[in-house]
Amino acid sequence: MREDTRLRRQAMLDYDDAMRAQFGVICGVDEAGRGPLAGDVYAAAVILGENHGIEGLDDSKKLSEKRREALFDVVQERADAWCIATASVAEIEELNILNAAMLAMQRAVEGLQMQPAYVLVDGNRFPPLQIPGETVVKGDATSASIAAASILAKVARDRYMLGQAELYPQYGFEKHKGYGTAAHCAALREFGPCPIHRPSFLKKIL
Repeated sequence: MREDTRLRRQAMLDYDDAMRAQFGVICGVDEAGRGPLAGDVYAAAVILGENHGIEGLDDSKKLSEKRREALFDVVQERADAWCIATASVAEIEELNILNAAMLAMQRAVEGLQMQPAYVLVDGNRFPPLQIPGETVVKGDATSASIAAASILAKVARDRYMLGQAELYPQYGFEKHKGYGTAAHCAALREFGPCPIHRPSFLKKIL
């Protein structure tokens, strides 16, 4: 492992230790799937114990797919509590993607088996919660708890899109996970949208 990677990951663990010392039980929250043209938006909430022993936690975007898949199982085994939640395409269309992502985050926190004392949310918008907390810009590279949540949300959504690829094979969801790649846009123009496409995201394409 490169030294800068090791130091960054240690800093993420230290950040969480400092937050626990100040607030008690903390929860990390992150979402996945705000940008794609298709599919539900996912969120995860994770409570890690002080001595969780999970090695390699990092921003999910910095990890290989194989490493994310491995850590997905480890986080679920070793976290004190975790929950993955979604907001549907219909809710994205009704509320807009930002508010739908906030709803998924709210559902993830409220679905935890235990209640945290303080919530750390990736980004700059805080979901409607009855629990105090704060936003952390680039939180998935700052807090190990948020990084764990980012891994759960990302892997869960990727698996969901693989399932959708079997239902709608003409779009190539297994490759781009619903993002607006050239191949995806070409398929949209050829076949039109399917039930999991987000109509409000397609106005500039169709």
